[in-house]
Amino acid sequence: MSTMYKISFLNQGKVYEIYCRKVTGSDMAYGFVQASELVFEEDEGVVIDPTEERLRDEFADVEVLHLPMHSVIRVEQVKKRGTAVIRDSKSGEKVTPLPLDDSRRKR
Repeated sequence: MSTMYKISFLNQGKVYEIYCRKVTGSDMAYGFVQASELVFEEDEGVVIDPTEERLRDEFADVEVLHLPMHSVIRVEQVKKRGTAVIRDSKSGEKVTPLPLDDSRRKR
């Protein structure tokens, strides 16, 4: 069994909680945390969590995520992967953005 980490960090006023296999200090610059080998739920089931799907799409082409140290809330070594989520930073509630139809925006 390989090591798994849950990393919580602030991004644009939201708290992101994602899972990865490696967390280290960044080689890019001092003051950054490097997360790599991001892990998302496989598309095996019929029900797909929209937040998990959004995170998978957002980080689809990411090989290494460099996070400023001040944005990292916590890093936990976990036994198994949970659900990746985006939470409101103030209330802590899970945020599920609803897709907007472009035709509605053009008023």
